[in-house]
Amino acid sequence: MIHSLSGGIISDGTVYSFAKVRVEETVRWYLNGCGAQAGDTVLVPFGGGTKTGRVERVESQSAQTAPVPVKHAAEILCIYKN
Repeated sequence: MIHSLSGGIISDGTVYSFAKVRVEETVRWYLNGCGAQAGDTVLVPFGGGTKTGRVERVESQSAQTAPVPVKHAAEILCIYKN
């Protein structure tokens, strides 16, 4: 089996959707399994609980180009309907 010595992920061709979410003054990247779009208000895990935030940007990336490691990324819990 081939693996990365640096702990990276070998490409499996999967494309992930990531959302850049602003919660108060903090910006974090989350997996976007719910289809959120820029401008949406979302509920995300934050600081041991949950908080609402606003999606600033959405990107599709492979595991190698992801803004955060896929295996450590938290996921958007839901989209709030405005």
